[in-house]
Amino acid sequence: MRKSNTEKISEVLKQYVEQNRLQSKLSEVDIVTSWERLMGKTVASYTEDIRITSGTLFIKLRSPILKNELIMMREQIKKHLNDEAGAEVIRQIVFQ
Repeated sequence: MRKSNTEKISEVLKQYVEQNRLQSKLSEVDIVTSWERLMGKTVASYTEDIRITSGTLFIKLRSPILKNELIMMREQIKKHLNDEAGAEVIRQIVFQ
């Protein structure tokens, strides 16, 4: 009789992510893909582009008025996004 050498797929994936240091990239992808859910449909509808580079979140908006409002809320937005990610993924936010 052979020994069973089975592992849960979730554990294998978790080990792979840890070994290849992919968690921060996965967290970045989560933030970008859940932008509408986190910020609301109105903000998302005025968002033209969103990307993360070296811990800086770049958000391109179509509305200068909304841009000014979000600039004033920058720290709360950063905290909200990092709380959602479970780690400090976003160190800075740049509104364009």
